[in-house]
Amino acid sequence: MPERSDKHTENWIATWGTAQQLARPAEPGGGPQLPDEPSGEAAADEAAIDDATVDEAPAEEGSAAPVKVGAATVRMVARVTAGGTALRVALSNSFGHAPVRIAAARIARYDGGAAIRADSTRRLTFGGREEVVLPTGAQLHSDPVAYDVPAGTDLAVSLHVPDQDVTPTTHDLGLRPAWLAPGDQTDARDLRDATGFASYLWLAGIDVLAPSGAATVVVLGDSLADGAGTTPGADRPWPSVLARRLAARPDLPPRAVVNAGIAGNRVLRETDGLGASALARFDRDVLARPGVRWVVLAEGGNDIGFGFIPGMPESERATAQDVIAGHRMLIDRAHLHGLSIIGCTVTPFGGTFVYTEESERMRQEVNDWIRGGGEFDAIVDTDAALRAPSTPTHLHPDYDSGDHIHPNDTGNEAIAEAFDLEVFRGAE
Repeated sequence: MPERSDKHTENWIATWGTAQQLARPAEPGGGPQLPDEPSGEAAADEAAIDDATVDEAPAEEGSAAPVKVGAATVRMVARVTAGGTALRVALSNSFGHAPVRIAAARIARYDGGAAIRADSTRRLTFGGREEVVLPTGAQLHSDPVAYDVPAGTDLAVSLHVPDQDVTPTTHDLGLRPAWLAPGDQTDARDLRDATGFASYLWLAGIDVLAPSGAATVVVLGDSLADGAGTTPGADRPWPSVLARRLAARPDLPPRAVVNAGIAGNRVLRETDGLGASALARFDRDVLARPGVRWVVLAEGGNDIGFGFIPGMPESERATAQDVIAGHRMLIDRAHLHGLSIIGCTVTPFGGTFVYTEESERMRQEVNDWIRGGGEFDAIVDTDAALRAPSTPTHLHPDYDSGDHIHPNDTGNEAIAEAFDLEVFRGAE
């Protein structure tokens, strides 16, 4: 199948994706911890998985990604945000410690539990071969496969990793079901002896061959974009809600939304176990995806908050002007590559242990620049969408997931509703 058919009728776009993360520290406390979540959460459930077992009890869905995989099949669920007539899958070893051998890869329609729909499975090849080795630091695409897939379809990707003690590149906060099962079960309709979790291993993206005029929006964000605080399994992070709003607009060409949020992410600095900085990952998570026309930048809160964690080294502190400078560099990079970039204001975090008069002053300074600086192509005032009218330093109580920083499902709806969809009309 050609990389692109008649240029007037179809083109490749990224329809789903996730941002890959740095390996978690070998020891708890090995680096700065996420300020808006318990510090031990990133290290929970880190027991190694050998021969697809976790001690003797299966992990619950929602547990952290396995840190070792051996002689196993991993099956993961991803929802297509724009449809097409063919697809291909991107696998990443961006943060692995050694080359990873994938002996078999399959894609199928998801059918609930750990099952796939009968007769929907397609074999994925890489350069014509079924087996592929992911070099350290590499991201590879499968060969295109003819596959009619409407927007909103849940797909299951199954990978067989035949070797022992393999360290995966992951996206921890998957929020969709995933399983690890012994041996090669990539063709199995339902997995036997499967262990559930809710993260993505090696799976970086899915592209589709879409109608002419289709294009992709990438959300480069932190935990609020990633979906912290939303209902697991419900697909309620605001980028998903935005995708559904766009899909419901027949007057617009197809618009895919890729959620490249990472919990704990910062614009300026990397964070052990949580992700490379937005400046470091922009090329991989935005520019490398096909069909991207818009990037939504929804970061900055962690750059401010980390500096107010008790005991944090001075080197981890950022000023408001530092955050603004980081935003400006990302705006320049987006424009250099012909992308429109949409800025989101930093949302309230009053009531958290990183809230002080100084941190609030910094947040307001950054937000004043985002609103009035005129450097973004458009802005979305997520602060205004979420703040409480009587106490604007805090989230609206109806939107608070309980930790005073992450919005719940209703709050994520409010963020998605704050977007003017007309911004996404032109793509040429």
